[in-house]
Amino acid sequence: MPQILDTALDAVGHTPLIRLDKIAKANGFKCNMLAKVEFFSAGGSVKDRIAKAMVIAAEKEGRLIPGKSVVIEPTSGNTGIGLALACAIKGYSVIITLPNKMSLEKEALLRALGAEVIRTPTEAAWDSPESHIGVAQRLQREIPYAVILDQYSNVNNPLAHELTTGPEIIEAVVSTPSTSEHPSSGKVDVLVAGAGTGGTVTGIARAIKKTHNKDCIVVGVDPKGSVLAGSGSNSPSDNVQYTVEGIGYDFIPDVLNFEDIDHWMKTGDEESYAAVQQIMRQEGLLVGGSSGSALSGALRWLQSDDGQEIANTEGLNVVVLFADGIRNYMSKPWFLQIALEAEPSPMAGVIAGILGKEKTANVSVKLAETPASTSAAERKPSVTPSLPDPAARSASPQIVSH
Repeated sequence: MPQILDTALDAVGHTPLIRLDKIAKANGFKCNMLAKVEFFSAGGSVKDRIAKAMVIAAEKEGRLIPGKSVVIEPTSGNTGIGLALACAIKGYSVIITLPNKMSLEKEALLRALGAEVIRTPTEAAWDSPESHIGVAQRLQREIPYAVILDQYSNVNNPLAHELTTGPEIIEAVVSTPSTSEHPSSGKVDVLVAGAGTGGTVTGIARAIKKTHNKDCIVVGVDPKGSVLAGSGSNSPSDNVQYTVEGIGYDFIPDVLNFEDIDHWMKTGDEESYAAVQQIMRQEGLLVGGSSGSALSGALRWLQSDDGQEIANTEGLNVVVLFADGIRNYMSKPWFLQIALEAEPSPMAGVIAGILGKEKTANVSVKLAETPASTSAAERKPSVTPSLPDPAARSASPQIVSH
């Protein structure tokens, strides 16, 4: 039964598990493809969960003092948004350090929630004083009562997913009956998730393997140019630059446990953004770039020698984590290209035949001349220093069909 929530923090998580039947059919898969869609969370991403968990734990430990503490966090944006949301409710000041390549929308949302935002060079190595991590550490040393909750090493990062995201996925799969239309093993057979800090894939994997299905196959997705999947042809030494946000790093975060991950897939920007368009056009889900990476990695793994048997078995459940929504990326050139420069649909020709070509000609969008497409990385860096989880929204979450 729906109830009144005390604050927006009570609306963190409890996101739907939605079938990707059209995408599965288009690829000839017999398995069930299911998306855990995290942009339905209060702050718009999977990172809301860890932000809430880290703040509540720090309060219990006495690290955060109401009226005094200043929360500082180096982030790709989504963890910062989650923290800014939590701290707006709880009354803490927030400072976010953010690499230049991260979207203008993320900075705007952070500032709207009352956070101070400091941009840092994207190319700075993680251990450089100029990096988002280095700048955060300097500020923490010099600002009284400043605390870095540190998503990269904080045990509450993977723990939040072990205690919430994973159990939600398990409950939805178990609670959804097997039918002739949608046969189901009743288990989570495969999990596919992108890796940034690695806390999400690590925590969900632990929940599934410890309490539900020890034989679940976990596939981590890492962008080309990142080191998380290991060295080799796709290592940073090849100078591969990726624009997808929120996944991949140039170091191994402490919260990433390789023992929880069975396979890795490397993805490129082009295939990731093509997958975003596929998700939007075929499934109606307005996801962000890293969700495209997760889907692209899932599709290629299911087509591989390791994944073909899963793909061809009716009733097996493959869960893909969609970390955030397109809200954070609407001014990015890659999104404007797939949204405004896509091939005309057949209906465009029908309309032109009725109204005349002069009224229906497609407008050519020149991204370099579109003010809204200017990314934060193209602007000068800004250096303005300016719990127990609530009851689930439904007693028995189930897989959602279109």
